[in-house]
Amino acid sequence: MDDLSALAAAARTADALAALLRDLRRRQAREQGRSELTYREIAHKTGWSLSAVGEYFTGTTVAPTDRFDVLIQLLGATTAQQRALATARDRVDEARRRPAEPARGVPRQLPADVSGFTGRSDALTALDELIADTGTVVISAVSGTAGVGKTALAVHWAHRVAGRYRDGQLYADLHGYAPHAPVDPHDTLAGFLRALGVEPADVPPGADERAAAYRTILSGRRVLVVLDNARTADQVRPLLPGAAGCAVVVTSRDELTGLVARDGARPVALDVLSPAEALDLLRNLLGARVDAEPDAAATLIRRCARLPLALRIAAARAAARPALRLTALAAEVTTAFDGPDPMTSLGAVFSWSYTALTPAAARLFRLLGLHPGPDVTVAAASSLAAAPAAAPLAELAAAHLVAETSAGRYSFHDLLRGYAHQRAHEEESAPQLGAARQRLLDHYLHTGLRAALLYSPMRNPIIVGEPAPGTTPELLADRVDALGWFTAEHHVLLAAVRDAEADTHTWQLAWTLTDYLDRNGHWTEQLAVQALALAATRRLRDRDAQSRTHNAIAHAHMRLGRFEQARDEYAHALDLCRDLDDLGGQARAHNNLTTAYEALGRPRDGLQHALLALDLHRTAGNHAEEANAHNGVGYIYAQLGDDGEALRHCETALALVRAHGYPLAEAATLDSLGYIHRRQGALDRAVGCYRDAAELLRSLNDRYHEAEVLNNLAETCRDAGDPDGARAAWREALAIFEELSMSQADGVRAQLAALR
Repeated sequence: MDDLSALAAAARTADALAALLRDLRRRQAREQGRSELTYREIAHKTGWSLSAVGEYFTGTTVAPTDRFDVLIQLLGATTAQQRALATARDRVDEARRRPAEPARGVPRQLPADVSGFTGRSDALTALDELIADTGTVVISAVSGTAGVGKTALAVHWAHRVAGRYRDGQLYADLHGYAPHAPVDPHDTLAGFLRALGVEPADVPPGADERAAAYRTILSGRRVLVVLDNARTADQVRPLLPGAAGCAVVVTSRDELTGLVARDGARPVALDVLSPAEALDLLRNLLGARVDAEPDAAATLIRRCARLPLALRIAAARAAARPALRLTALAAEVTTAFDGPDPMTSLGAVFSWSYTALTPAAARLFRLLGLHPGPDVTVAAASSLAAAPAAAPLAELAAAHLVAETSAGRYSFHDLLRGYAHQRAHEEESAPQLGAARQRLLDHYLHTGLRAALLYSPMRNPIIVGEPAPGTTPELLADRVDALGWFTAEHHVLLAAVRDAEADTHTWQLAWTLTDYLDRNGHWTEQLAVQALALAATRRLRDRDAQSRTHNAIAHAHMRLGRFEQARDEYAHALDLCRDLDDLGGQARAHNNLTTAYEALGRPRDGLQHALLALDLHRTAGNHAEEANAHNGVGYIYAQLGDDGEALRHCETALALVRAHGYPLAEAATLDSLGYIHRRQGALDRAVGCYRDAAELLRSLNDRYHEAEVLNNLAETCRDAGDPDGARAAWREALAIFEELSMSQADGVRAQLAALR
């Protein structure tokens, strides 16, 4: 058996299967002495869509059997390899179709355990003793100076006892001492509620209501909650469970005496490591070198003030210079910093490591203090510095000044971020700092704009300025790349919107995120970022940008079931477009109002707007939007019982979208045609329309609408006497609704139960 066949025999997941395809593609290129086949070349040779090919190679989708066979033959697999790969494909597909154990509402949010954790036996014992009493909610407040290891202790202990909390573990970094504002507990509660299985539409809007819902859900459950980096007791208090069985660990630089006095928290004060614990930590990090030079090790420990963070940074410096004696290394930490204040020593260690960096790494380190977080890629760091960043980031990681948290992504401790921010303002001029911020935001804006248009080709694009000199936006090839980029940069982009100083960056960055947030169920986040965008557009007096933002806010309200609020936002957008004499914008606003009135149960009002939208799009000559308008008119006629007019408009829409290549609009039109055929009793034709629509939406990764269409397909299969087809479609729909935490999941479960 060759090595590829052996790897195929071990493959159990879609990711592993995709890795085998990529490996096969590389082998073929090496054997033929040419470059690897691109996705576009494979799509051309097979006649498949580019997005489908990308999904097969990234593991997003497992190729159907016939396509998989064609693909591996195209990539030059031998007969034996074809057999092994086909078996692997069938095994992976079967595993993916097998119903998974339900994990909904059981969060597992703890960060990875701390590597090489040492000491703290007294603190660990104190925490163990606290949870021995299960008659009340157990709250522990772990306090201590910065860099003393509070987070490491809390996370390590949480992993030790996680098995005792069968209903899950919640974790939140409250950023109490970060350069930006601490996290609002109102936002943390929303995240916790979603993690506990609450649908986005059901998350209460008010802070008190969210806290009450949180306590209600946790009542009778055993959940461990870790609240990291709290600033005040008030930031923590809304996040405390109300009934016995749960435990909460809070870390803070403050003693949180209010939490102790009022809420019964048990204080666990962390001091610096004992000399013996510090020595054990150095041994773990440097091995025999410590015992070979015990005096030098003791000096290094003393000058690092026995702070774990400082010791790890010093050890990283030592590990990078294995030939240097610890005596010489310890001497580099000057005795000028050998004082009683731990923070003075910590600053000394930071300075010691910083001054040893190459100029390029030192400059990048201080500029990273401007990044909004939570992490940064090589590409974004290169734009920030206007210089290649891969080597400087590797140097910073080797010095433990940043950590590579996943492949190609780097983050650093709040203390180091603050130190970097300080050095940036000391060593860079105001114009240099402004230029760096501009490059960073331009990097995210221009990459985001390309990603947004690849993700949604029919979007009406915005006009942005040229990127600042030195900015190197990422080159995304296709929709698969765009989705991957948005997924990876999701939280960075949210932070960039919040922290952008220029109003233009604020609303334009929010615009790039709109469709990604909408289609992936992040509707409360959408409302938050678009509220910032709307305020920015009003300050700019940019009415076109305001209308776009009102539409985005309205879409989120529609998804959350707030149809009247959505209608009002769409109406604001329409008024602004009328002021601008923007016929295309007016038409889109009318189309959106059509959808809102349909949801409100007022189809005749919706028809008026749909007909206005159709006339405006015809006048503007926008074929894609004209098709959408025909589809909207047709769907409402079907609701009103006029199937003839409904069919005429929807068939016109389908011809337009197919002639001009608009797959998302084609899927929407096929869904409408399925509805019309089902009303007329032509169930086979309806099933065909729904299947085609679902396949298109799957290729576009439009999860929400795919689930809606699958639900329609299942109902039609049931009506046609095909319970197996109905069951299969409902199972797929259920998986998506659960993934998006949508309330429709309950209805689908009921339908599946009724089939049995």
